[in-house]
Amino acid sequence: MIPDPAYAHVGDHAWLLDRGLFVAEGRLVVRRLVEGGRFRTRSVLVTPAAFAALEDVLDPARCEIHVCEQQAMNAMAGINFHRGCLALAERRPVEASPVVFSGARRLVALEGVGNPDNVGGIFRVAAAFEAGGVLLDRTSGDPLYRKAIRTSMGAVLRLPFAQPEAWDAELRGLRGRGFHLVALTPDPSATSLSAYAATLPVGQPLVLMLGGEGPGLTPDSQSFADVRVRIPIAADVDSLNVVVAAGIALAALR
Repeated sequence: MIPDPAYAHVGDHAWLLDRGLFVAEGRLVVRRLVEGGRFRTRSVLVTPAAFAALEDVLDPARCEIHVCEQQAMNAMAGINFHRGCLALAERRPVEASPVVFSGARRLVALEGVGNPDNVGGIFRVAAAFEAGGVLLDRTSGDPLYRKAIRTSMGAVLRLPFAQPEAWDAELRGLRGRGFHLVALTPDPSATSLSAYAATLPVGQPLVLMLGGEGPGLTPDSQSFADVRVRIPIAADVDSLNVVVAAGIALAALR
């Protein structure tokens, strides 16, 4: 018997999205989901060993807890998991970005970053370098996609994010609220990251804008930027992975 029918759809992102749900997997990620409290945990499906490791944060008064062997878990999900732990959680209601990012001084903005590994990786480095949130356009991947959450090491569950419909209006709104928009590009004519960082006023709110691998930021998005910056690299290398570039830039602008 399946304790929650939704576990039969943990591999179907569209099905979960339509019902306002997402999946967290693995002990570390589930622990951060429960401890963080930003998202309501609907239920947890765990092996006996995983339950023993998470018992200090799992409260049956707050969510359903189902303990079963790994083989039974795989049969319920229809996917071979090896982490011994799954959780179903509810998405938060959509909020306007000024509410989501209230008080933030550093943001990351992603345009066309569709790969869930890259989305999750950027959340991980954004959290590491104390960015206040991540803004994504509608062509970027869903941060609550199972693989993105896993790659982020649960940072997606702690760091505020928004994915608005009107990208251009969102960028204009950020500038209107005093943010400096910084477009990262491999273009050799752009200002070097170190030179820009050396002149950045202390306390200046800014948004680091990153584009997808290959095309990068669109010309329209770059036109909104206050400055275009580049990370100098070897002449025979065309570009960096977007997660690596994000980490370097955030460290320099911290």
